[in-house]
Amino acid sequence: MAKGNGTTPDNRRGVQHAEGTAAVLAIGTANPSGVIVPQEQFTDEFFRVSNSDHLTHLKEKLKRICNKTGIEKRHFHLTEEMLRDHPEFLDRELPSLEARIEIIATAVPKLAELAARKAIAEWGRPATDITHLVFSTYSGWRAPSVDLQLASLLGLRPTVSRTILSLHGCYGGGRALQLAKEIAENNHGARVMVACCEMTLVCFAGPDGGNLVGHALFGDGAGVAIIGAGPFAGGEHPMFEMVAATQTTIPKTEYALGMQVTGGGVDFHLAIQVPTLLGQNIQQCLVDAFRLVFGDNIDNLTWNDMFWAVHPGGRPILDNIETVLKLDPGKLAASRNVLREYGNMSGATIVFVLDDLRRRCKDQLPEWGALLAFGPGITIETIVLRSPRSLSEYNTDDIKSN
Repeated sequence: MAKGNGTTPDNRRGVQHAEGTAAVLAIGTANPSGVIVPQEQFTDEFFRVSNSDHLTHLKEKLKRICNKTGIEKRHFHLTEEMLRDHPEFLDRELPSLEARIEIIATAVPKLAELAARKAIAEWGRPATDITHLVFSTYSGWRAPSVDLQLASLLGLRPTVSRTILSLHGCYGGGRALQLAKEIAENNHGARVMVACCEMTLVCFAGPDGGNLVGHALFGDGAGVAIIGAGPFAGGEHPMFEMVAATQTTIPKTEYALGMQVTGGGVDFHLAIQVPTLLGQNIQQCLVDAFRLVFGDNIDNLTWNDMFWAVHPGGRPILDNIETVLKLDPGKLAASRNVLREYGNMSGATIVFVLDDLRRRCKDQLPEWGALLAFGPGITIETIVLRSPRSLSEYNTDDIKSN
């Protein structure tokens, strides 16, 4: 039974649910200023700084991989000066985890702070109105962790409820958004900051034949979104409603994608079958998620009539999804643009895609859309999105460039 103010009481003392569906209220992104490397120059630079020019076979292989990625440039916190100070970063057999963590422990929350301040400025309310913080990263293993550091840097209240998601990889952004949705909808007046920040410094190593795809794809970045549900305060503008959400694990695919923390840093493994496995399962994940909203009327949906925010894990992944869903060219434009401009920034990337989507759609978006993110497991996060009103009602020229 709803109370007179429209909120729904919880049987826990003093807890009330929000009004309606959680929505993205503001977005901010940031990249490190250490190094910006054009993709066409990456291989030569990488082999030079790693003293590996003699490995001509691997060098030519990485060049071929880089040429097929659809990436034009990437941002990195790691600099040549750091490598000179820490030559152990080049050799996975040498202990380097402690030195990597020492750098990351400061750099990650500072980069996240840059993105968060942009989101807070767009949101238009004081940082002290943030009630919850969900921080996703594979780039930090200390306690207190980067979530507390970010809260301190932003001046959040001591009572802010913090949650850290660790080693979720590329689906970390989707998982954090789903968690924020559940928090916002089940706590009246809650405003949840989702922060995702990754730095490849934790996994950097010299070329060994097994890590070339990762070197060709990944970059550094931070994405922050502020999530809330009604009632909305004056000046708050819901841009993407998160209507329903699911998480699916593809059975017996643990081998295909994962991370391992070692004394020499984080070791990635990425099987060649990943794009195919995603293509084989993505449509059922979408059907399951949209059935939560439309029930048996799911058959009336047409994927091409929607807007799309898909984690750009790599060009083959986007190509496979586009083919399987029979999407028109341009439907994944936001994902492809983020991949081109930044590479794969793991969990933070999906926030960049949402940001790109709202910027490029000055005309009205279709009413319904989907967010897809995937990572180790193989895990697929699916969120049914709804555009509450035309994005053309916002003056996108006034949105500060991230």
